[in-house]
Amino acid sequence: MRKDFDPGELSSRDFYRLLTAVVVPRPIAWVSSRSAEGVDNLAPHSFFTVASVDPPIVQFTSVGEKDSLRNIRTRGEFVVNLAPAGLMAEVNATGTNFPPDVSEFDAAGLTREAGSTVGVARVAESPVALECRLHSTLLIGDCVLVFGEVTHAVVDSGVLDGSHPRIDLLEPLARLGLDEWGTTGSVREMKRIRRDDWPGGFRLQDRSED
Repeated sequence: MRKDFDPGELSSRDFYRLLTAVVVPRPIAWVSSRSAEGVDNLAPHSFFTVASVDPPIVQFTSVGEKDSLRNIRTRGEFVVNLAPAGLMAEVNATGTNFPPDVSEFDAAGLTREAGSTVGVARVAESPVALECRLHSTLLIGDCVLVFGEVTHAVVDSGVLDGSHPRIDLLEPLARLGLDEWGTTGSVREMKRIRRDDWPGGFRLQDRSED
């Protein structure tokens, strides 16, 4: 038995709550930007992904017109900081709707670190920072997709195995439904199946013995 949900019969807010409960887990872009007046802004955005490999472009969505979007349009640059589990309280705090003249860095007690290729502060306590130059924006409905070309990446050596970041040391946060947050939990390794190794087919196991 399944229940049907028609977006035409629900309020946009109710359907949004449904979408964010099933499109999970969602990585968090902890976006730092700087206003025209020089105020350092920091905010979590949970619609976030990689948009292009070459050139390297990441993308996050601004749900409505927010300080991050205004600052990025003004200065043309921003930083995506990784949101680690150890800073969950601080990440959540930076989502507070402070006025534009208040810096979330100061409100949440976080340390500024100068960027290498952008004039925007990185979060020193975050293990990863992706410095970005604005590539383009795209208006879709009541949201704006922000595309940033990564101009520099910095990773804490303590989370690296050689040159590869270890997921168990990064401990990235994810947003779920409602006020729920999560981490990676258990992680399994599974290689993609090559065509020559295709096993011939899959079927659901008989669960009658469960």
